[in-house]
Amino acid sequence: MRLLLASILSLAVAVPALADPNAYPQPRPLIIGETVTFEAVGAERSVNIVLPPDYAEDPERRWPVVYQLDGAMAQDLMMGTGLMRWGALWGRSQDAIVVGIETKDRQRELLPPTGDEAERKRWPTAGESAAFRAWLADIVKPMIEARYRTDGTAVLVGESAAGHFVVETWAQTPALFTGYAAISPSLQWDHEALSRRPPGTEARPPLYLSLADEGGATETGMLRLLDSLPPAQPYCFSDRRTELHHSNSLHGLLPEALQYLLPTGADWLEEYGFTLRCERRGG
Repeated sequence: MRLLLASILSLAVAVPALADPNAYPQPRPLIIGETVTFEAVGAERSVNIVLPPDYAEDPERRWPVVYQLDGAMAQDLMMGTGLMRWGALWGRSQDAIVVGIETKDRQRELLPPTGDEAERKRWPTAGESAAFRAWLADIVKPMIEARYRTDGTAVLVGESAAGHFVVETWAQTPALFTGYAAISPSLQWDHEALSRRPPGTEARPPLYLSLADEGGATETGMLRLLDSLPPAQPYCFSDRRTELHHSNSLHGLLPEALQYLLPTGADWLEEYGFTLRCERRGG
């Protein structure tokens, strides 16, 4: 009993007294950006803007813009902004304004109609990518260009269903953005229809494409798309079928996509392991 009592007393002595929270400097809000709320394509959604840390220092400087699909706070905004800033710190890619576009019903907003009965049954609301694209073109991009100091460079990035939206936008309205990154795009959609429509012979803006371990129709759709690209088309295809999963392809490849679309010309990148892997490229 005495031994037990001694143990309890020793534990009580070991527990530090709670510190007075008022003895420390008071915390302030950590503000990383701005947000605008829209009613668009049948849902209320946010457009989140994260400015470079030194945006206010030089009022004459203008910046490229990265438009990130699935860009809500609860989606990929923080990851995308962090990876972009990390690349800029190393000189791997240019620093940029990040615009995160929130999605609410991804299949509805990011994919076109499908003739695949199984897809229609699983995702009955899918098919309004044209309306979502029109909202980006008519409302979001003009707002960003009117309110912020942009330099005319605007790249669209997305993964999975958002990657399909990127490729579809590049094919249908290429002038909307100056560069496109489709990471593991869902090219199996609608019996691989997007890859079955040749993009034409004219060169479009640069296109970054990647493939992870998806296999199946996603893989055959990607290979067909690559074979259909005209010789003059600038593109980089990063083949990671044996290295990455669909679940981690965005995390692993967004820095490389930005390195391709927002290059800096730095001559030390390969020395530090920032190799731009283009197993196939054109243009």
